Amino acid sequence: MPATAGQLEEGIDVARTPEGPPPEPAVQRLRLRYAKRGRLRFASHRDFQRSFERALRRAAVPMAYSAGFSPHPRISYANAAPTGAASEAEYLEIGVTRRCDTEELRAALDEALPPGLDVVEVVEARTPGFAERLQASVWQVELPGVEPGEAGSALDAFLAAPAVEVQRLTKTGMRTFDARSAVLRAEVRPEITGDVPGAGPQGQGGPCAILQMVVRHTTPAVRPDDVLTGLRSHAHLAPPSSPRMTRLAQGPLDEEGGTVADPLAADRDADGA
Repeated sequence: MPATAGQLEEGIDVARTPEGPPPEPAVQRLRLRYAKRGRLRFASHRDFQRSFERALRRAAVPMAYSAGFSPHPRISYANAAPTGAASEAEYLEIGVTRRCDTEELRAALDEALPPGLDVVEVVEARTPGFAERLQASVWQVELPGVEPGEAGSALDAFLAAPAVEVQRLTKTGMRTFDARSAVLRAEVRPEITGDVPGAGPQGQGGPCAILQMVVRHTTPAVRPDDVLTGLRSHAHLAPPSSPRMTRLAQGPLDEEGGTVADPLAADRDADGA
């Protein structure tokens, strides 16, 4: 309620409250898996946020909004991939004011987003603690111009080291951290499998080593480019062309096996119970 003239003259501090009815509550929470493919891997997370909010409006999704003087749609983003990296496993959660069919909503949002930003799956959120499930990622890194044997030798040296310190400029300044400790498993693959949309070695007619690694989510986060920095400084591996990085999966980590599970499985299981 606005302060009266008398209250303002007397210097009384009156808390302002938004006018109008409160926003409708969320009656359903939905978790989305989406992909960044092709040239859209160069889109920043802020670019994706703008595109996604436009897609919500185009698809007429009944979004729940926050209260206050600047209401915003109830969207929670989780552990976005760095700019320049493609991904098959990005996640977010939205709240809606009326129940939606998950497949119809997925198709409508996918149609409203530009090609290369693709909604892969939508499930109803039926379990808590989703962000805590994103414990590790599986990354695939293409190294055009690098022989697989050369990459394998460098990777062996990296994995044999007790620690490999790298530096990166973060929001809080230059940070030094250990890139080796976050890598749970890594190998050089002979070739790229055909199940990754848009994947394929860069450069024609030359070698292209393929690294695949499981990286634990740490603070500060160790990214695949940090591992490449470590390979360069510790094992002198310097690809002549820009690497291409793709996140294949992220989710709960099996410490013993070094594998990453599907973070949406618990919600699917609860839905079918």
